Order: sequence, then C-alpha cells, then structure tokens
Amino acid sequence: MLAVASLIHVVVGVAGGRALDRSPRPSLRGTVALVALSLLADVDVVAFRLGIPYSAPFGHRGATHSIAFAMLAGAAAAALLAREGRWSFSRIALVACLVAISHPLLDAMTDGGLGVALLWPFSNARFFAPWRPIPVAPLGARMLSTRGLHVLWIEAIGSLPLLAWAVWPRARRAIRGSGTTDS
Repeated sequence: MLAVASLIHVVVGVAGGRALDRSPRPSLRGTVALVALSLLADVDVVAFRLGIPYSAPFGHRGATHSIAFAMLAGAAAAALLAREGRWSFSRIALVACLVAISHPLLDAMTDGGLGVALLWPFSNARFFAPWRPIPVAPLGARMLSTRGLHVLWIEAIGSLPLLAWAVWPRARRAIRGSGTTDS
C-alpha cells in the first residue's frame, strides 16, 4: 500500500527541529527524528493490510493516536536524541512529546473518518475537535487524486506560517554564509 505523508505533520516535525535546536548549524538528525516522530502515529495504516477494522482499538486512528502512545513515543525519541549530547533530556522530551501529540490533535481536527482514540487504553471512544477545518486526506494511492492534491493544497496554505517560522532564520544564515547580504 502506498502511504503518502500528510504535509502538515511533516511541517510540525520541522518546526519541532527548530524549537529544539536554534544553533547556527542545526542538527539534521534531530530534525529528521522529529519529522519521523510526527508521522509515527500513522504506522497504524498497516492495520488495513492485516484486516483489522478501522474502528478497532488497533485500527487506523486508534491506539497509536492516543495521548498515552504520544507520550511514550516522545519519551523514547528523547532518550535516543539525548545520546547526541547537544540538548538536555527535559528539553528534548518536551519538544518530542509536543510533536508526537500534535498528530492525533490535528487528526481530530479533520472533517472525516471515525475520530481519534485519544484516551486509549482507558477508553476506545473516538473524538473529534469541535472545530474541524482540515479536510480528511484520502489514504494510499488515492492521495495522488484531484481530492488528494486539494487536501495537500489546503494543508500547505494552513501550515505555511509555521513552515516559514521553522526555516526562515536558517535560510537567512545560509544566504549570509554564501557571501550575500540581507538588505
């Protein structure tokens, strides 16, 4: 099954990389790890191949979209990144947990699906946010359809301010480093 990452989740991971590391030479490893963490909740799409129903606790937007899973994944990512020694564990854990929890919270803001199992393992109930401005993305190869491109466009427009914040200072430093001046 072809899986296409949601643009808004990737942008959150890049922004997490910026929040974690504001040095002149940011860690590519840290940013890539946070992008992967921002997408991790969607590992549950494998449930479709395994015949697990969407509405099951381990179906899509089930257990891996819970607050508990996000906190565990954030702590695990922090433990791995702390080995690099560039940041304190508490700083990494805060950023990583926020990046991880952003995925189910953003998915709860979509206009389709069955909701998100935020409270798993305590409850299998699925939740939506009261405000749902994000169109639900088609799964798999259908993301390459007109509807999928429409969803990517909406996500690009909505995430542009966050992406600009995440990359703008780095872009200015790169331009200065190449001999060009800002005027």
